[in-house]
Amino acid sequence: MGSVIPSELRFTRTERVTMGQPAADALLDQTQAMNCRKVFLIASSTLREKTEEISKIEKALGSRHAGTFSGIAPHAPRADVLAATNAARDAGADLIVSIGGGSATDAAKIVSLLAKHEVRTVEDFEPLRTYVSEEGEVINPITVGPDIPVICVPTTLSGGEFNALSGCTDEGTQHKQAYEHRDMAPVMVVLDPAITVHTPAWLWLSTGVRSVDHAIETLSSDKSNDFADGLAESALKLLVEGLPRVKADPNDLEARLKCQIGAWQSMISIIGGVPMGASHAIGHILGGTCDVPHGHCSCVMAPYVLQWNAEYDDSRQHRTLAILGNTQPTAAQALDAFIRGLGMPRTLGEVGVDQAQFRQIAEYTLLDIWGRTNPRPVRTADDVMQILNLAA
Repeated sequence: MGSVIPSELRFTRTERVTMGQPAADALLDQTQAMNCRKVFLIASSTLREKTEEISKIEKALGSRHAGTFSGIAPHAPRADVLAATNAARDAGADLIVSIGGGSATDAAKIVSLLAKHEVRTVEDFEPLRTYVSEEGEVINPITVGPDIPVICVPTTLSGGEFNALSGCTDEGTQHKQAYEHRDMAPVMVVLDPAITVHTPAWLWLSTGVRSVDHAIETLSSDKSNDFADGLAESALKLLVEGLPRVKADPNDLEARLKCQIGAWQSMISIIGGVPMGASHAIGHILGGTCDVPHGHCSCVMAPYVLQWNAEYDDSRQHRTLAILGNTQPTAAQALDAFIRGLGMPRTLGEVGVDQAQFRQIAEYTLLDIWGRTNPRPVRTADDVMQILNLAA
């Protein structure tokens, strides 16, 4: 007879997700419903400078548009996020909208938090960030969340738009750090596949692998449950179908929307409290410390973490292998083949990470919120070094 392990899922303030509606129409409808008068956009520089997408949204908002900020660098450096906060504050924003990839999304959520806490310098970020104690306990010091609501229009597939958690990089230490409060989650997410056709193919596909990683680390977690596993399995199926279709035909909007919905489903369990494992923990450090793009972190690390975990316990990897097609002997090999089929990098050397950096990466990984929640226990920097050496 099986035993019941108590578990729970927690939810955030997100109230609405539109799927397939043009972003300008969806945003105007929501801002009118919320009676927001000063809508501040945090936009991708590429979308703003090289397409008409941002100007279309600005025109749709009309007198409700209070300003637009662009130029958030990858991994959301503190200085850029502070500059966006000051601009939003000067505009008197009563709603913040991100339009772009993961860095714009993270920035928008943190801007709302910084505005609430009257943050004026990069040093003022410090008391708000989540940290890990010497005993391995995750400490979140934020008790008061933001007031200004956020809407996210994602153009990549990292999935952070659904999360109350955001990352921001301390340039001084080159450490990407977490900020989290349930009210940082957006009140609305707009999944518009048409606006994503401007996203570079490598970025779309690699961030899609990021969401594949969300789903696989949920299925691999010994702290998951049937509800979370079911969502992760559905997410993985949608992404495994959708990503190759978009690679073959970038104008396949149906496939793009499948990918977006898969990314959403992959995030629900994380938001609900299922912790990720070593691929995500190492990936956070590769991003903030080594400047590796979000998606490439998962492209490189996810199969090697599966391989390392399988040496300890591969019993939870069978569902992953089945969804990937049972064409390889192991889940790690099947995921490797899938990622290679998308044309993505598969080693740390390919993304510019030198072995001389491995020790710092390993030590920082232990400070990550998911540094100690891998199904095969990660207890020391030497454990992380084993995984990094596999990925070299």
